[in-house]
Amino acid sequence: MSGKAMAVALVTILWAVTVQGFPMFKGGRCLCQGPGVNAVKVTEIEKASVMYRTNSCDRVEVIITLKAQKGQRCLNPRSKQAQLIIKKIERKKFLKHYNI
Repeated sequence: MSGKAMAVALVTILWAVTVQGFPMFKGGRCLCQGPGVNAVKVTEIEKASVMYRTNSCDRVEVIITLKAQKGQRCLNPRSKQAQLIIKKIERKKFLKHYNI
């Protein structure tokens, strides 16, 4: 192998190692884009779920599934309604864990 081919191979390997450490997406792989809405009508909520911080998304997300196949909405996790939902889900998990 010539010196030129060896240099190209070395640069390629160093480049691959460097690129592998960079995040693919600047905001991570979050499900919600933007801050989300502050409130949703309670009568339209079918299901609520909370996604906590992970390696791929650095923020808490509250996702609401609406009735009648109207889709999903992201709630602003700092809103009053989202805080109530987070507390309710955490309490439900706590009670389920201790079989209360």
